[in-house]
Amino acid sequence: MPTVTTKTPVIEIRDLHKSYGALEVLKGVDITAPAGHVVSLIGSSGSGKSTLLRCCNLLEDSQKGEVIFDGEPVRWRGEGLHRHPADREQMIRIRTNLSMVFQQFNLWAHMTILQNVMEAPVHVLKRDKAEVEAAARRYLEKVGIGDKCEAYPAQLSGGQQQRAAIARALCMEPKALLFDEPTSALDPELEQEVVKVIKDLAAEGRTMLLVTHDMRLANDVSDHVVFLHKGRIEEEGDPKSLFGSPKTERLQQFLSATVSA
Repeated sequence: MPTVTTKTPVIEIRDLHKSYGALEVLKGVDITAPAGHVVSLIGSSGSGKSTLLRCCNLLEDSQKGEVIFDGEPVRWRGEGLHRHPADREQMIRIRTNLSMVFQQFNLWAHMTILQNVMEAPVHVLKRDKAEVEAAARRYLEKVGIGDKCEAYPAQLSGGQQQRAAIARALCMEPKALLFDEPTSALDPELEQEVVKVIKDLAAEGRTMLLVTHDMRLANDVSDHVVFLHKGRIEEEGDPKSLFGSPKTERLQQFLSATVSA
């Protein structure tokens, strides 16, 4: 695993609060993802994990706190439930550098797998089409489905579709990857295909924020694990100490329930 670095973190969240109307989902959360590190977010359904990821990528507006990307704070206008990013260009730049892989694959059904992977780099980033195609084919090979370039999503298994979604995220050449329960929609056999890809990416030293229900995956790939409970960080630490000797009763109960499930 990479050693702790003093360089500017790729992602930094400070005192983040997020509400949906009167429902407060995040209640002052701090997260730091240094370059080359994998930070996993675990916790029960409804604990705020996916919401935190979406706030990090500015897919959701937060009401209080700082979101800092590569040392650059997001600029806001308004306050509370009326707070929104003030600089659209900044928002787009941050989003394109934080590629997100969703639980559902979100592939375009009418496009081939190769076209799906190429779409955003060509039309959003305005990169050269030939260069993007070469990169797309390379990333599809990397995730083990280089032979599926001309296939359509409906012709692929769930595991293959999720690997295509990962290749699509990689083709954006992001500074960090955000994974939102990337294996939860898959059966156990297909899940392992995707787990292998994520482990390979972690071994390469890619910066990742990973929301997962898979405690073995979190243990294997993470430099730091954060346990969220009811919108707050209940406990955090390196995987060995957090999984091996949890300090709080809530984390002990959560891990016990996860193991017995």
